[in-house]
Amino acid sequence: MKKLLFLLLAWPLAATAASTALKLDRAPVNIHDQESLQRGAAVFVNYCLSCHSAGYMRYSRLTDIGLTEAQIKDNLLYAADKPGELMTVAMRTKEAKEWFGAAPPDLTVITRSRGADWVYTYLRGFYRDDSRPTGWNNTVFDKVGMPHALQDLQGHMMPVMHETVGEDGKPHQAIERLVLDKPGRLTPAEYDALVADLVNYLAWMGEPAKAERMNTGVGVILFLSLFFIVAFYLKKEFWKDVH
Repeated sequence: MKKLLFLLLAWPLAATAASTALKLDRAPVNIHDQESLQRGAAVFVNYCLSCHSAGYMRYSRLTDIGLTEAQIKDNLLYAADKPGELMTVAMRTKEAKEWFGAAPPDLTVITRSRGADWVYTYLRGFYRDDSRPTGWNNTVFDKVGMPHALQDLQGHMMPVMHETVGEDGKPHQAIERLVLDKPGRLTPAEYDALVADLVNYLAWMGEPAKAERMNTGVGVILFLSLFFIVAFYLKKEFWKDVH
């Protein structure tokens, strides 16, 4: 019983230690920035939606980030006929497993599952690795099966290695940083900005009602604060003659 209790208490600490072992870059998420969300939606539809679905999101929900139905139809509705349809893909699960080794995951709640910082670092962590079937690897997800879908934008990154001592006490080669070997269509700063917009959109898509909920919460807190003042003086007036 004591051993079980110890394991239950120690498990959260172990999980925290494991999650902090990986150095993640801070994702500049701002779900109130509608221009960023619109740019991120365009990147998602053009580069991600061909393989990854967002099966719990409808195109029509993009009106919440300032787009009109006409803009959605003209610029984002490539894999569907009507704005009311879900963001699904035509790729079959069986075919995806044959091509990539595993079916690409649905991305509707990927930032809630992995965290926005993880996704942001992952999308900026691809590097050339000829030992991999796709020719690509990732600093966050070692031996990743996904090819670098944004390589024409970012270019080819190569790892700079350094020697480190592993948990077994033996020296190992580890990635110190990535350097640009073959430029893409965007500069490194432009690519980081594009990924930031994409991750911002993914964070919004994971909980579209969050901004509205936060605004409602602020209103409720303000109301309760004002009501507390009224209630305080009302109580004081009622009880002033009570000894």
